[in-house]
Amino acid sequence: MALRLYDTKTATVRDFEPLEPGRVSLYYCGATVQGRPHVGHVRSAVAFDILIRWLEHSGLDVLSVRNVTDIDDKILEKSALSYLPEHTPSPDYPAQEPWFALAYRFEQAFHQAYDALGVKRPRYEPRATGHMTEMFALIQRLIDADHAYPAQDGSGDVYFDVRSWPRYGELTHQRAEDMQDAADADARGKRDPRDFALWKGHKATDPETARWDAPWGAGRPGWHVECSAMATKYLGSRFDIHGGGLDLRFPHHENELAQSGAAGDDFARFWLHNGMVTYAGEKMSKSVGNTIAPEEMLSAARPRAVRYFLGQAHYRSQLDYRPTSLQEAQAAVERIETFLGRAAEALSGQRLGSHDAVPEAFTAAMNDDLNVPQALAVLHETVRAGNIALDAEDTEQLVRSAGAVSTMVQVLGLSDVPEVGAAGGSEAEAALGELIEALLTDRVEAKSAKDYARADAVRDRLTAAGIALEDSKDGTRWALARTSSTTSPATGARKG
Repeated sequence: MALRLYDTKTATVRDFEPLEPGRVSLYYCGATVQGRPHVGHVRSAVAFDILIRWLEHSGLDVLSVRNVTDIDDKILEKSALSYLPEHTPSPDYPAQEPWFALAYRFEQAFHQAYDALGVKRPRYEPRATGHMTEMFALIQRLIDADHAYPAQDGSGDVYFDVRSWPRYGELTHQRAEDMQDAADADARGKRDPRDFALWKGHKATDPETARWDAPWGAGRPGWHVECSAMATKYLGSRFDIHGGGLDLRFPHHENELAQSGAAGDDFARFWLHNGMVTYAGEKMSKSVGNTIAPEEMLSAARPRAVRYFLGQAHYRSQLDYRPTSLQEAQAAVERIETFLGRAAEALSGQRLGSHDAVPEAFTAAMNDDLNVPQALAVLHETVRAGNIALDAEDTEQLVRSAGAVSTMVQVLGLSDVPEVGAAGGSEAEAALGELIEALLTDRVEAKSAKDYARADAVRDRLTAAGIALEDSKDGTRWALARTSSTTSPATGARKG
């Protein structure tokens, strides 16, 4: 079965074949770095990271581009607020911070969030401020083709002429007459309220550092033109996939498609959009107080469990967060890890199956518009089969199951999530491990002496401290049941 993907533009699931054999060109919208990342940002990044990993697993070279919008109205507004006398400084918004410093600081916050969840860096990650020349050229092409015009009010603005492009609305399947007015610039210089800004003339309230000399006057770019210019610079006038969150379909992606098409570029062949994240079925809102930030998730559960949760739903569907979501994801992750740990001990270094050894059902699910929920079902079924093989001492089946699980985990990006203390562990973690091992040794000795009351007391003490035990014929394994990743075989082999 060939890879099939849902294309927003045609509203159909279509066979995907890259323009260039063996190579996929992919652009997906990154951050507008006005503040810290929210859960929607990281859900989108995880969704496209899984797509990239599956394409690479399928033998394709992926030329991936993810932009950084580092000049924007909101960035300037946040910076301007920091200079007001009544501004109360905070770690996120200190006093008198220039817009470019604010943007860079939050860009690093996004990188930290992506890295914490094992999201691979794209091949290129261009900033808008580094591509003014390309934007000038694109805007001039639109003016020359009578699809854009400089405002006649002396503001220095340049607008895209929506009425001049009959295909406007083709991505979101709307008529121009039914669309809302573009609110990205003052309407005084527009021919039509729906016309959107390609270039914004410099205002007296704008900082001098936020202006570039364009043929139409000093100013800065509109949001939409930035992505069109950067996508075509790195991927060409026609490329395979353009992606982003569902909230970007309109106006951002609609306007990208219109201005690129009007300039003569074929632009993206497939448009992919991931769904939103809700809280217990309700839209997340700061005013309601039901938002949850990535750092909150990472403080409540292991990074691998957070990654599992963010990637477990179909990318086009709504992902609903509930108070128990991370615990459920963590339990699922620990089932996988426990099996792989037991398999590694049983196989004692034997070579696992090849990198391509994944079940056909997993391949079919991933090729079916990246059906991760079904792929996860296959993963857990393979874990169950592997556990049965362990208990039956069926080495041949165990090798196949462990190899398949390892590869599926890698494809889903779970194996690349950096865990706390992964590089040898901290001193505190090492000390905790020694204490637990000592108690488990005491438990084994108590059971050997048939002092079951003392053995049970040790188990109860560890359970109360949040340590989960798993007894098997090979000994006892332990894991922190709350938020850690540590697992270890215990001394002794008697069942408890």
